[in-house]
Amino acid sequence: MTFAQVVLDLPLATVFDYFAPTLELAHIGRRVIVPFGNAKRVGVIVGLARTTDLKPQQIKTIVTIDPDCPALGAGVLALLKFTADYYHHPIGQTLFSALPPAYKLIKAPTPRSAPQQFRLTALGAEQALKMIPKRAVVQQKLLAALDQSHAVALDQLRAMSSTAPRCLREWLERGWVEASALEPSSTIATSFNLTLNGEQRHAVEKIAAALGEFQCFLLHGITGSGKTEVYLQVVEQVLARGDQALVLVPEISLTPQLEARFRARFPHVAQVSLHSALGEGARYAAWQAAAEGKARIVLGTRLAVFTPMPKLGLVVVDEEHDASFKQQEGLRYSARDLAVYRANAAKIPIVLGSATPSLESWAHAQRGHYNMLTLNRRAHQQAALANVRLIDTRVNKAQDGLTEPLRKAIATRLEQGEQSLIFINRRGYAPVIHCRSCGWMAGCPRCSTRLVFHLKKRPLRCHLCGHIEAAPEHCPQCGNVDLRPVGEGTQRIETVLTQHFPNARILRLDRDSVTNKDAWQQHLATIADGGADILVGTQMLAKGHDFPKLTLVGMINVDGGLYSTDYRAGERTFAMVMQVAGRAGRAEHPGDVLIQTEFPEHPLFRAAVKQDFPGYAQILLDERRTAVFPPFVYQALMRIEAVQADAVADFSKRAKHIADKLNSSVTVYQPVEANIQRIAGKTRYQIVVQSESRTQLQKFLSDWSTKLSMLAERKVRWSIDVDPIEV
Repeated sequence: MTFAQVVLDLPLATVFDYFAPTLELAHIGRRVIVPFGNAKRVGVIVGLARTTDLKPQQIKTIVTIDPDCPALGAGVLALLKFTADYYHHPIGQTLFSALPPAYKLIKAPTPRSAPQQFRLTALGAEQALKMIPKRAVVQQKLLAALDQSHAVALDQLRAMSSTAPRCLREWLERGWVEASALEPSSTIATSFNLTLNGEQRHAVEKIAAALGEFQCFLLHGITGSGKTEVYLQVVEQVLARGDQALVLVPEISLTPQLEARFRARFPHVAQVSLHSALGEGARYAAWQAAAEGKARIVLGTRLAVFTPMPKLGLVVVDEEHDASFKQQEGLRYSARDLAVYRANAAKIPIVLGSATPSLESWAHAQRGHYNMLTLNRRAHQQAALANVRLIDTRVNKAQDGLTEPLRKAIATRLEQGEQSLIFINRRGYAPVIHCRSCGWMAGCPRCSTRLVFHLKKRPLRCHLCGHIEAAPEHCPQCGNVDLRPVGEGTQRIETVLTQHFPNARILRLDRDSVTNKDAWQQHLATIADGGADILVGTQMLAKGHDFPKLTLVGMINVDGGLYSTDYRAGERTFAMVMQVAGRAGRAEHPGDVLIQTEFPEHPLFRAAVKQDFPGYAQILLDERRTAVFPPFVYQALMRIEAVQADAVADFSKRAKHIADKLNSSVTVYQPVEANIQRIAGKTRYQIVVQSESRTQLQKFLSDWSTKLSMLAERKVRWSIDVDPIEV
């Protein structure tokens, strides 16, 4: 008799034994329905066993082994097992957090057809192009795409407009278009004949030579150096081998742009995207196409690292330094690090691309663990790096956030018909409302932070917990009616620019103005078409976007990163500055970057002027080595929170006491309050743990978490964050 080892979506490090009349090795990785208590639950078979510790009367039988849902392959199961062990998270919750929501339903997900593609029929070419009115801009855009290509994927048409499916249904009824399944195709040849520069060609050759074996490449390329073109050229060779490619990006906003480039390059190759903005049905269909090997290219955000891909031949992690690759709640994993592990296990190459690599990856390359590939010049022949200048705000005082040199530079760009970007990484109108009489400032009742003043409807909002309240008409402490907004956010800068440049077309882009994918795409199209003169935005605009007419970048309130107590703040601030600076002068027009700062002599800004990442990275590494911080040690963080402050403090002391009794060589620091002590009404503490040995740290964390789990403390929530990026 053989028993199935099944994991369930439960906060338990337990694998449950079940019986099934016919079990075989092919069932490992299969989706199953099993009885659990008085209900039924969805599970996954992760192994088979000849024996069980259960008594015969305790053994229950599997209800259904789903024949339609693709099995999780051995590689993905091994990846998920490693993830659960390394990040100290229950195996069931780890596995199910990596699966699409539809997979978890008791009712089996409806089998999906392969991704669809559409082509214009002869009747459509004759009638549609004549009958669709010119003012029907969306329909004209869809028709143009169909007219110019042999066939266009549904996802590509949907990316052009959310109304594409409705238009296509109407055109199918009229016989203007015909649909077919977008199956895996051996046709990958493209009409692109781009000439690579020497650095790009060298990078492509080195990566392509490693296909079929594990090598980790750090592609360090300045902004605009053509890293994406390197990815495309290598992916083409991967497809020619009959393999699949996985491309990870940090944020959803970057997916449509990269998706469009890949579809344009490989129009006959099945491609899917995986991210949280997809509906359940679309997400499951994309996951299924990848798991069955039908989708040859998978683009996705961090969760896509777990996607089953039976013929995986290459992994690319674009903007590998980005903090978005680290999950900050629940299963606190790093998609970048797991991508490297997965590539190693699968014996395939992985490419980590960035203009400002993480210090961990940079140190690996310096030690020879990763292969360094460098792109030091921009891909556009006439494009050069922007000229970076510092504006000393001690001399040039800012009025409402803008200095006179920056205002003059904007005016010059308006006269020349060029675009400007004013970057401030702070939403809202002002970060705080202040009483000048008694000093009162509006604070969040649930968090240890200030409420941000927003212009529309004049609410005060907490950007941590979402609390909203009306702005008071007078000070609640002294009754003073002269309450003033202090500091600047994107809304205030937009207002100030409107006052200075009333005829300019100003476009603000932040999480308040961009509420969905369609709005984001429309804004990007407006910018590309020259429909905006001045852009005001947060870091949404900093990554991966190419605006040919943008020649000026002004940066406001960058100094805030220098005040942070987090030792990674300098690394993050420099990366942000370089990413934003890289938006200027990417085509034939030269670019200028003006940074307003009170600290022009700071090493960070001196390196920014030279755009010298290696030099500043060495300064930071020297500091980290002296302070004994990562990447020279391995670190973990215990996060503890509860509604009652006394409960958090008491549990923290007990956790430290248990750690001290383990007699480990691991260093365990005293419990301290988190940088933001309260969020959403919960008090937060943390305990930092570090060691020079990853193995010793992992053993300690296993022993520590086991003993803490035995405390059965219900008032307190705690979790372990391995390799934390915020301390």
